[in-house]
Amino acid sequence: MKILSVCRGQPQRLDGSNTKTGIVKEPLSGPVMVDAEGLVGDAILNRKYHGGPDQAIYLEGALTLRWWEEELGRPIPPGLFGENIVIDGLDNRDLAVGDRLMLGEVLLEVTAPRTPCSTFNARMEDRFFAKRYTKAKRPGGYCRVLQGGLVETGLRVEHRLAASDRLMLAELLGVSFKSIDPQQRARFLAAPIAQRLRQQIGDLF
Repeated sequence: MKILSVCRGQPQRLDGSNTKTGIVKEPLSGPVMVDAEGLVGDAILNRKYHGGPDQAIYLEGALTLRWWEEELGRPIPPGLFGENIVIDGLDNRDLAVGDRLMLGEVLLEVTAPRTPCSTFNARMEDRFFAKRYTKAKRPGGYCRVLQGGLVETGLRVEHRLAASDRLMLAELLGVSFKSIDPQQRARFLAAPIAQRLRQQIGDLF
């Protein structure tokens, strides 16, 4: 596997919105630094739901984006989903919490599935797209940065599977944490999930 695209965004307003968003990202032609907060210079505006150490990088697999191209009958250029990194040869369905990806000198750990929202609907110009994305069960992954450094297109990627019970990202997408049983709750909390998810699960009990 290798990096197909590295994408970074600047604050923009989508059509019909008065609020700026960082979801509009464009591919970069050269190397960019990754630190604990993600791609240096990337716009992260709504900090209540986005960004932070546990959701520093959002990645999508190129195989999944090609599936979406066939499903939607339209091209999906790099950055359209708001992702920072597109990995060639990766299918999102193979991502689990705790998986690690080595991108050159940069080490990422998967922490949570991408949860679609109304901003994503606006970006895709489809008010039902969030529901469609959830139903497809092929979410991209948020990652924490365990080791920073430079990333760029073409860099080799090594996918290291979580050693313990693999909690697949698709298992977390669209789940009502109010309905999970104690065994499921224990399994979810045993994984290195993002703090926002951990708080949602823990606050219900």
